[in-house]
Amino acid sequence: MDETDVEQVTLALLDAATDKDAEVQEQVRKSVLTLGKQQPDRVLAMCQDYLLKHPKLVVTHRVVILQTIELIVGCRIEEISYPRIKSIISLASDEMTRSKEVIPDWQQAASNILVAVGNKHINDIMEEILSKFQPGLLPHFFVVQTLANLSDSNVYGMVPFLNAILGTMLPMLSMAKHDNMKWVFSSALCHFSDSILEYLANLDKAPDPTVRKDTFSSEIHAAFDILFSNWLQSRESKLRLTVAEAVGSMCHLMASDKLEEQIPKLIPAILSLYKKNNEHYVISKSLCQVLDASVNMGSRVLETQLDSLLFALHQQVSAPVDYSNPPTIKNHNEVLRCFSLLANSFPDRLVMFVLQKLENSNERSRVGSLSVLRHLINSTTSTMESKKLLILASIRQPMADHSNKVKKHVIQVISAMAHHGYLELEGGELLVRFIVQHCALHDTYQRDHRPTDPEEVSNEALRTMCDNTLHLLTTTVGRLADVLWPKLLYYLTPSQYSNATTPLCKSLIVLGTKKKSNQEPSFNIDFTQEVNLPSPQTLMVRLMVNAAFPFNSRGHGAPSLSLLHILSVSLHPNTETLWEKEIPPLLSVLEESTAESLDKKHWNEKLLKLLSKTLSAIDDDKWVCQLAAEATRYLSTYNNALEEKSFLYRCIGVTLQQCFNKEVVKKQLQEILLAARHNDAVEREGVAMGVGLCANSHLEGTLAKLDEFGKSDAFKKSPSIFNLLKERNDVEVEKVKSTLILCYGQVALNAPPEKILNRIDQDILRCISKHFNTKDLTMKLSLIQSVGLIAKAISECVKKQGYVFSRKQELINVMLDFIKAEPADSLRTPVRHLVMTTCANLMPLEPALSENESFDLLKVCVNSVFSLPPETHTPEKTKEEEILDPKQRKALYKDTLTALQELLKSVLAKDPTPDGLQSVFKHIESWLSSRHDHERERAVTATAHLLAYYLDNLTVKNMVSFHNLGALLGRLSPRCSDPHPAVRIAAVDCIYTLLYMQLRYEGFSLDYKDEAVDSLLPFKDQLENPDHSVLYKTCSDLTKVMSKRLPQQQLTTLVFMLFEGLVDSQTNCCRASSVILNTLLKNRGGGLQELVPEMLEVLHVRLQSITEEQVRVAAGQTVLILASQHLQTVVSTLVNQPLPYDGWTSEMWMALGADPIVAKQIIEMVMEKLLIMAPYVDKKESMIRGGTTKVATNQPLAMTCGLKELLLNGQSQEPAVSLFPQLFSCLTVRLGASVGVSAPKDNNTKHAASVHVAGVAAEALRILLARAQLDEVMNRMDEDKAWDAIREPNTHITGVTLLARAMSKHAGPRLPAIVECLCPSLNNIYECQRITVTAFFSELLNHHVVTELMLIDVLMNNMMERISDPCCTVRMLAVRGLGNIAVGSPEKVNKYAKELLAAMSSGMEEKDDPGKLITLEAMSGLSKVLLYLDKKNVHLLVVYIFMKIKPFLESENDEIRCASIHLMGNLSKFGSGEPVFKDQIHNVLVSLLLHLVDPNPHVVKACKYAMRVCAPVVGSEQITTMFQNHLLDDKSLHYGEFINDLTKYLIQDFPGMLNFYHISVIQFFKSNWPEVRAGAAMFIGFLLGNLPEEHFSHLNMGTITKGLVMLLQDPDPVVRVKAAEAMGRFH
Repeated sequence: MDETDVEQVTLALLDAATDKDAEVQEQVRKSVLTLGKQQPDRVLAMCQDYLLKHPKLVVTHRVVILQTIELIVGCRIEEISYPRIKSIISLASDEMTRSKEVIPDWQQAASNILVAVGNKHINDIMEEILSKFQPGLLPHFFVVQTLANLSDSNVYGMVPFLNAILGTMLPMLSMAKHDNMKWVFSSALCHFSDSILEYLANLDKAPDPTVRKDTFSSEIHAAFDILFSNWLQSRESKLRLTVAEAVGSMCHLMASDKLEEQIPKLIPAILSLYKKNNEHYVISKSLCQVLDASVNMGSRVLETQLDSLLFALHQQVSAPVDYSNPPTIKNHNEVLRCFSLLANSFPDRLVMFVLQKLENSNERSRVGSLSVLRHLINSTTSTMESKKLLILASIRQPMADHSNKVKKHVIQVISAMAHHGYLELEGGELLVRFIVQHCALHDTYQRDHRPTDPEEVSNEALRTMCDNTLHLLTTTVGRLADVLWPKLLYYLTPSQYSNATTPLCKSLIVLGTKKKSNQEPSFNIDFTQEVNLPSPQTLMVRLMVNAAFPFNSRGHGAPSLSLLHILSVSLHPNTETLWEKEIPPLLSVLEESTAESLDKKHWNEKLLKLLSKTLSAIDDDKWVCQLAAEATRYLSTYNNALEEKSFLYRCIGVTLQQCFNKEVVKKQLQEILLAARHNDAVEREGVAMGVGLCANSHLEGTLAKLDEFGKSDAFKKSPSIFNLLKERNDVEVEKVKSTLILCYGQVALNAPPEKILNRIDQDILRCISKHFNTKDLTMKLSLIQSVGLIAKAISECVKKQGYVFSRKQELINVMLDFIKAEPADSLRTPVRHLVMTTCANLMPLEPALSENESFDLLKVCVNSVFSLPPETHTPEKTKEEEILDPKQRKALYKDTLTALQELLKSVLAKDPTPDGLQSVFKHIESWLSSRHDHERERAVTATAHLLAYYLDNLTVKNMVSFHNLGALLGRLSPRCSDPHPAVRIAAVDCIYTLLYMQLRYEGFSLDYKDEAVDSLLPFKDQLENPDHSVLYKTCSDLTKVMSKRLPQQQLTTLVFMLFEGLVDSQTNCCRASSVILNTLLKNRGGGLQELVPEMLEVLHVRLQSITEEQVRVAAGQTVLILASQHLQTVVSTLVNQPLPYDGWTSEMWMALGADPIVAKQIIEMVMEKLLIMAPYVDKKESMIRGGTTKVATNQPLAMTCGLKELLLNGQSQEPAVSLFPQLFSCLTVRLGASVGVSAPKDNNTKHAASVHVAGVAAEALRILLARAQLDEVMNRMDEDKAWDAIREPNTHITGVTLLARAMSKHAGPRLPAIVECLCPSLNNIYECQRITVTAFFSELLNHHVVTELMLIDVLMNNMMERISDPCCTVRMLAVRGLGNIAVGSPEKVNKYAKELLAAMSSGMEEKDDPGKLITLEAMSGLSKVLLYLDKKNVHLLVVYIFMKIKPFLESENDEIRCASIHLMGNLSKFGSGEPVFKDQIHNVLVSLLLHLVDPNPHVVKACKYAMRVCAPVVGSEQITTMFQNHLLDDKSLHYGEFINDLTKYLIQDFPGMLNFYHISVIQFFKSNWPEVRAGAAMFIGFLLGNLPEEHFSHLNMGTITKGLVMLLQDPDPVVRVKAAEAMGRFH
């Protein structure tokens, strides 16, 4: 290759080095570097020349070139000639120092070259640099900088020079006046010192092992003097820091005596820097080096500096550490290292200092001191041994700090102390208490969202830290076991530690388990000997109550139970075996539960049972009495947790049951009643349950105590009450009375049945009844509950003995008064549900109520509950009442409705007959058709429960008739279609139950199962789906069942009721009524036939106003009957309805499809009309503009619309299938004539009706396919989105093609009849219809099925005729069809060879072809046909066709480019073995190769195909193999590698054609596509890179170079990158 070419290219690259595109810059550098690596001397020379010839070059450009030189030198230093090295040194030195000003980028780049060269040629570099480093003259900034960097990169080469350099440098220091020079000298001294230290540390590897530290001491000291005395005081902070860093490094090299002299000045000076600078890390690092050097040489003066050192270091360590900022972390660690260094030399002073600092209450100062203390405890263990007690005493003060940040650090110190044996010492338990206290922290409540401090420590974070610390101490510090066990038990009972229960229990469990398994004697706890521990009784009570609320206090239930288990022997030996058996199953219940899923009532019962069994097992009255006493005393600790307190009352009740000392029982009851906080409902309930449980064993005593309490001062509003109930002067007497009333109720419920009956009137009701006239809500609720409990108690006892409860009616009236007093519009209190529950409990008791009494009871209760607003309704807040939260409200509603159902059942139970049922049902009946969902739901649900109860308790004594069946069914059956799902499902239950009741009345036995009636139950699932068709079917099936089971005499009532149902408040139920009516009439209407005309009239009127599906369907069936008699009239009436049809008319049409015979007659009539009527007329758009639009004619359009609706009816399948070919063809042709046609204007409104003319036809066709069950065709059409395409003018042909394709693939046997029906339309005067049919036939030829069905000749002849159609689109479709034969029936290609070739050739020359569409079809058609033509048929035409194609290869039109390349590939097989053809292939090979990166993926695919099939013709085995292996359609191609390999083979196999090739490629440098230009540059690059020396004569290098230089200025960066890359191959 010519030298000048390389130079020209290098020059162009150097010019482009600052291209505006970063990627191009990068590639230019790479290419220059590549050339430089190949020919370092020459390229370096060019770079040098370039810089010399362009002295005014902009700095960025110079920098790039200098950086390139540095890179070449860096990787090729060994191969560069010595003269070149010398000249580079002088160039770099000159570039670096040419400007006296400092220009960092430029001079740094030059300096880097010197450093790179210095790695090998240090002596030459030093010679050059020292020439610019003359004694007495201030050197250039970058000269010094270069020396510093050299000492870093080449330690062993530089250190021998350093003595001399330092000698020269010392006098210069005093000459430096500017900060930047001082900075660079300081930086250099720092680097020099570090290098010397590294050299001395590795003397074994050093070239001169005689070098010693004192070689440099005096120079370093002299330099130190200047830096320290003069420069450290500079105002410039960057300089100060660098000087400080240098001073730190220099200390290690100074003579000990000199350093000792300096320390008193040096340390204060460094410390003073902290105030002047923000970046403290460098200062701390320097200080650490000074301290290290001083400590190493055993400095005596250091102690004098201790105070100021400690003060400054403490300030540093107290600064906040920002963990996202590494320098502050590094600084913190350096400061802690300083403390460690000092601690080893001055332990006493240091510890005293830190402990004194702990007394300072400033948060930051404390946090800093604690960090140091922790560091010292962990890192200087031996030094701290003697200071342990002192530290223990001093840590107390920060423990009292309120700041969470301080606490966090205290905990870290405690953790360190624990690991080093501090906690066993005296005072260690305080540290344990501190941790427990903080395990009990509550969550942080953030009232105001201030910007949070990043170091903020929340209570949660602190608590988690303490939990983890406690766990760690328990598990990892073995010697702490006896410090923690059993002392941690102390913290379990005081309430302030309750939030720490979980971690405490877990630690105690770990410790206890370990001690138990090691059989340590200390496992058994003697509570009498241990100081400060709670008693076993208190401990047991606490853990039991914890267990009752297992998910409170961070889930303390399971740990509390497990701890009880571990402590069993210590609490009482008798508990061990019982708990071993009982506690593990309880724990597994908790494991499987969550706070939501646990049944709390059931769980509490289990725990009370465990307590009862435990007390029996302990069997020690004294112990049990003490438990009762302590539990009572312990009550007050739960004043802020009333649920827990309530449970504790029940525990006390259970304990008193087992307590045999009557005095103790009395005393505890007295205490409970006096101390209770009666103001709270939960507590009142708790007290009552406790007292009730106690009464189980001590009925007499309990009643006596209650009586005494009722008469006590507590109920007199006199001053003496205040002495009894201290601090309770705010207790309202009503609240105390409420407690007492509830106690009586619970006593009645819990007392032994045999003792209670005779006490109810005299003792219990006597005490309660005097409060009946109260207005106080609390007392009301207590009274209602109590009366209910008493009623329950009586019913329990009545089972065993008869009893007439004389005060029953009186109590019921009191209860009803309570309900009447409730506000009707809201549910805020449980009064309603408690009253109804109580009444239901009273109902069974004798005597029975009178009819009027029953009526009043039901009326009041039903209306009071049903009229409540829905549960989700939020009531207005009144002054005195709080709004309930949603959870409470939900529970209250549920309880109230359940209570009403129970009450209704209890009333029905007194008279279980049809009349009794009616008397209850009449209260509900009117609510069934309420306008409000929630009211209907309540009514139907209540009815369902009532009927189910009636059926369960039904005994038919004699043949009574169930006379109200029809009326009940009439009311309830329409509800099966209610809009509210819950109503629907409950209604089915009602009907199911009613029909079974009828069966019972008919005399069927109890266990008789009726298949028809049982079939109702599955309907419930179907009714959950609100789909109308499902509801329709269900109603209809339901009616069939009803009509089967309905006695004739009930039918009229039912029909009558259903008519009423048509005007139900819910439209859904109107629908249901109509459906049920229709079905009934079908099944049983024989006797009611005269009603039909009247019904049709009613339904006709209804349809005008009702839009519901099912009612319209019912009417539709009626219309169908009419149509079967008056077809012509019905059709003509419907056709004349205004377009677009309203839903009503559509429904009518659709209904007509329900009868196959009617439907077939209509279809035939419509097809006949469509054939003879004009599909559209051309109307002028406006008088002025001219131009016409197609407007559809009215009758055909209306018929198409009607046909579409009719076919929607599934019943129309039979006629649709029988007329399928005619109907399919009719609709396809209709569709062709409808595309782009607008709807006619409506004469009344003058607006075009919103009917999509083609859309209607397409829709009808789609429905026809569905009716013919051509699902595959439908699926294919939907997948291809063909329906959208077929109805719009610009995509209609695609749509028709997709239709034909789907029919060929999935409905072949239907085609002959369809083709026969379509053929006549090919000669139609309407062009649009010819296009549609031609498109359809054209696609059919694509499929072999037409040959199998012997349609090929018909279709081919039709296509040949269409080739000369006046319409351009038809001609194009005909050419396409002829090409398709090659795909559909390749075996027929040679039969039609002549015609095909003639048609295709003329197609390629078509003149009247605006979008080149016919040309394109001709080329792609020929491509397909060629695959199957015999050689003899084509042989003579190959080159002719080839020449025709060639101009299309570079066509702007992607599709034409693609088709021409494809066709060329297909021609190849006809040219194999023809030299002339081989030449043609070589002619276009470059074009194909470059289009492999064409922007269009289809073109790329075509190129791959063409090259694969042409490969054998090229005449090179290697190339053939390569094309066939790499150019696969689905495989991505690594274009660069591919072209690289290809150029190698071209050079080997066709050296003679290289000239032709490279000239062809260069022509593409001007291609329109940047991808192709870039590809051409790559091609040339690889060609040059792979070309052996001897072949260069074949190439015109001048043209190549010129071309690439031009491409390097291309507007597209991708092209510039590839051009630069190609230039990198010039070597």
